[in-house]
Amino acid sequence: MKKVQYAMKKHSKIRKLGINQEDETEKLKKKSRLISVKEGTAYSVSDGAGMRYITPYALSLGANNMHIGLLAALPTMLGNFSQLVTIKMMERHRRSQISFLGALFQAFMWLALIALGIIYYEFPSFASKVPALLIVIYCILAVFGAFIVPAWVSWMGQLVHKDSYGHYFGMRNRIVGVVVIISMIFAGFMLDYFKQTHVFLGFAILFFIAFIARMISAYYFKKQYEPKLELKKGYYFSIWQFMARMTHNNFGLFVLFVSLLYLATYIASPFFSVYMLKHLNFSYVFFTIVMMAAPIATLIFVPAWGKFADRYGTMRTMKICSYFTFLIPVLWLGSILLLNVNQLVLLAYLVVIEAFSGFIWAGLNISISNFVYDAVTEDRVALCTAYFNIFTGIGLFLGAALGGLISSANIAFFGMGAIFIGFIASAFFRLLVPVLMMHKLSEVRKVKDFNLHEAKEKIFTLTPSKAVRYLDLNMFRPKP
Repeated sequence: MKKVQYAMKKHSKIRKLGINQEDETEKLKKKSRLISVKEGTAYSVSDGAGMRYITPYALSLGANNMHIGLLAALPTMLGNFSQLVTIKMMERHRRSQISFLGALFQAFMWLALIALGIIYYEFPSFASKVPALLIVIYCILAVFGAFIVPAWVSWMGQLVHKDSYGHYFGMRNRIVGVVVIISMIFAGFMLDYFKQTHVFLGFAILFFIAFIARMISAYYFKKQYEPKLELKKGYYFSIWQFMARMTHNNFGLFVLFVSLLYLATYIASPFFSVYMLKHLNFSYVFFTIVMMAAPIATLIFVPAWGKFADRYGTMRTMKICSYFTFLIPVLWLGSILLLNVNQLVLLAYLVVIEAFSGFIWAGLNISISNFVYDAVTEDRVALCTAYFNIFTGIGLFLGAALGGLISSANIAFFGMGAIFIGFIASAFFRLLVPVLMMHKLSEVRKVKDFNLHEAKEKIFTLTPSKAVRYLDLNMFRPKP
């Protein structure tokens, strides 16, 4: 009898210890989720004050259209290929360590970019080599940033409960998005102020801020709790195995579709900035106002698109939005008619176009992101995300390279310059890709039949608490 009582008492202690351990683990996860918001806020300063202004910086250092095309796509493609290494490193190294080192090395690249500006302005004999060096250094910066992604996605997937995933990342992304916009506004005014004296000094201040912000971001990675990662046996399949089956399964066809759509998009997308700064002679403040319109529209409309996708399906959302992407370069082309009017009218027109772009890409990005999570098993999300990013990165690179060749060519069509021909080509292929590909893709989740009257009544009826639910931190690029 005493042995039975002793065993019961011991079992009770073990059980109690297990409950306490679970409570302690949950506290650590909760604390880490809050720290992650701080980390994301620091990173968003680096994004808004640094990455969003890399094209203007390149133009100030003598870059041509071909350089801009490569700058827009080559870093993304190389960065996405680096994720193959990350996947294998996760088997041997902690994800927190991978994230910390990636962020740390990425931070130092901002100092290298500042050094390039010093070389350009202080050593004129090396000035012609600076644009190419800029591309190389920014590629390294992008590689370190992309290297983190699979480890970070896997890590956060364990810190956030599945039933609160949408709510948590919605809240986090709202904060991050607002900080990006504030950083962009600050950067625009900073550059406009220094444009009157020495614009490089403005860029140097912004990039040093980006350096400090990314260092803070790296520090917060060290403060977060990391649960133990258990990878199931047989979870891995090579990219060659993925390619061999790519055209024979739904997810492979989806990756091919998105990659081709990004190719079509990036024929024009990187050159909207060139058009504003070189052809329209916009100030940095006007440039910033136009570029802010898309992320603001995204913050506003993503909740409605998220609700639409949940109710009527990611594939229907993707289909609607992909067909409308061709209008964006067409509308930019329409700005030709306003070249001789007041610049404020032209500014307002371009803001409306970018707001429309943010509206369309908000729906397209969230449907793309949702489809990945719907179609892929949990233990393969990081792996399939890496393969998805590699193929879309190749699409971006080919599109931007083609756009660079077109916009740099000495050609004209009905009086329109080469950059406008790039806009026309992008519009044509943006329409052609969904026409040829969308019918090959199938919906993964069970959804309701579409009813226009019900959609008008329900989809845009959102409370603030429900709205943030649909903001997804892992919404994929591009940001045209």
